[in-house]
Amino acid sequence: MKNKDQLAFISGNKNEFSWYNKPMEFSFDNGLTLVTSPNTDFWQKTHYGFEKDDGHCYITKIQEDFTFVAHLEFSYKKMYDQCGIILRIDKDNWIKASVEYEDDLISRLGSVVTNKGYSDWATLDISTNISSIWYRLNKNEHDCFLEFSYDGVNWQQLRMLHLHKKNLSIYVGIYACSPKDSSFTCKATNMAITDCLWK
Repeated sequence: MKNKDQLAFISGNKNEFSWYNKPMEFSFDNGLTLVTSPNTDFWQKTHYGFEKDDGHCYITKIQEDFTFVAHLEFSYKKMYDQCGIILRIDKDNWIKASVEYEDDLISRLGSVVTNKGYSDWATLDISTNISSIWYRLNKNEHDCFLEFSYDGVNWQQLRMLHLHKKNLSIYVGIYACSPKDSSFTCKATNMAITDCLWK
């Protein structure tokens, strides 16, 4: 049975959330705080050749179209540290949107779409001084619309995309990982699932 704190920050969802690659450290207190494990990542093949599917996800299964919103706060330490939202069918078909740490000046706000076992990466440079961001993922049949916001009110387009694998059930939630020998803390709040707002 989930405790009250676990459910307090997730609204509009009929199903239970569960871990995929549970982190060693996490807690629920007005949100979900987790600490990443080193050498964890989500990526498939493109350019680098490696296949990684061991980042941390807190996700729920959903069948109908939806809009998923979450606010992430983070304190990155090393290059490629990242956290954000994820939609997952399986290891070869998924979407993630996040801020990824580059250096003391620049981080990458972007998205990765993985279809049929190959990942891409689209990015926008932002200041590393930014330590929190809102994400909104809208799924309408097999198409998705990703948005971001700095205040949870004014939204900007991040990406429109298509899922090639047709699956009735998918998983959606938040994720975090540290591809290098690093570990950082992030917190997810204001998670909500509603009917799809993108028609």
